[in-house]
Amino acid sequence: MVSTQISNVNIELVYFLRANEQEMLDIWQEQIIVHKEEDSVELIRGNGQIMLQIVINSLMSKLSENELKGLAYKVAKERNDTNINIGEFVYNVNLGRSIIIKYVNQSGIEIEKLQPIIDLINQQFDLFCYYAVSKYTELKDKKIQEKNLFITRSHKNRLEILGQMSSSFVHEFRNPLTSIMGFISLLKKDHPSLPYLDIISSELEQLNFRITQFLHTSKIKQVTESNKEVISINLLLGEIIEFLYPSFTDGCIHINTDIDEDAMVYGDRDELKQVFLNILMNAIDAVNEEVGTRKINIEVKLDNDQVIIIISNNGQTIKKEDATIIFEPFFTTKKLGTGIGLFVCKNIIEKNNGTIQCISQDELTTFEIKLPSYQI
Repeated sequence: MVSTQISNVNIELVYFLRANEQEMLDIWQEQIIVHKEEDSVELIRGNGQIMLQIVINSLMSKLSENELKGLAYKVAKERNDTNINIGEFVYNVNLGRSIIIKYVNQSGIEIEKLQPIIDLINQQFDLFCYYAVSKYTELKDKKIQEKNLFITRSHKNRLEILGQMSSSFVHEFRNPLTSIMGFISLLKKDHPSLPYLDIISSELEQLNFRITQFLHTSKIKQVTESNKEVISINLLLGEIIEFLYPSFTDGCIHINTDIDEDAMVYGDRDELKQVFLNILMNAIDAVNEEVGTRKINIEVKLDNDQVIIIISNNGQTIKKEDATIIFEPFFTTKKLGTGIGLFVCKNIIEKNNGTIQCISQDELTTFEIKLPSYQI
């Protein structure tokens, strides 16, 4: 007997809602958030009709959960396609819920008979919002992923083209540079007392190093070109410090070293030399801007199966937010920097199965490199 009474109440309420459908939709349309230049009023009004139909079908026991989910997915896709903010969508849906419940309470049906119906309406609207927002989020994430993939591919293509152009240009530039360096060596042999030859030779070596950086942007993935060998980090850093000694002296830079002589790695000597040389040259540039005591610290230690190389300086520090993106191509903190050096360093270290990170503190900028230790 109770079920028949509820059924009759449901039928009476359905007739009442259908009779007031246009009036409810008009009120809803006046109060919802609508962007006139972007939104389709007809589409949004259609969504209002969908919400009302959900209530009517639920009252007539004609709406399954899958059907409710299908309607929510349809609305979510439309909202995503028209790029409507999800917060506005939820607001409009809940506004529709409030208007429908207000009219249900004005239907003239006794309140105790309406309470289970109102509970049902709230339940259906909650599920509708949940399914719609979940699908909307899924579609929005997919759209963002597709855009990011397109940007990544486009960026990669631009880098490849730039790498090819740079490689071609640098090769042409390197030929006369090699000839100049050769003639400087001959002059040093024939005229050892001739002044400034050491300075010229040093400057040409650094220029050659910069050129090598550009070449690495196009060759970094050509693993077959690598010549790997067992390398003593102590000896390798010793060579680099000796090469940079004039720069340390000119800048009155104090260099402190604490290097474990047993630290050995297996990798490409020239590539790793380029990494350490680049980081130390950057450190020299940074401390040269300081007025007080200029310090560069180099620490190398063994930690189980890893060699840890720590190079720090007390020059102008890198912003903490920049420390996480400093290895991105073409990002630089220098006025005349290329943004290639650290990008190449990261690729070389990762190619040799290692990691590199920049740690920015109040008084020190530190580069920490970890490489697999070579066990004899």
